[in-house]
Amino acid sequence: MIAGHASSITLEDAFWDELKRIATERGQSVNQLVTEIDSGRFGPQVPGSLSSSIRVFVLAWVKAGGPPQP
Repeated sequence: MIAGHASSITLEDAFWDELKRIATERGQSVNQLVTEIDSGRFGPQVPGSLSSSIRVFVLAWVKAGGPPQP
């Protein structure tokens, strides 16, 4: 459940592993982090699907060596 809705997310294992690591580093559950990513994905520079948004978030985090910078 993401934001009260049943959701199906398909990610490659490497993205799941990083998503879990990021959530732990931030003191959040994966569900909390995905809900946060989901709430910010309706802008002009954000991919349409939740899975794509998660991949972009994880990539930005890894490239920045921490939280993505706006």
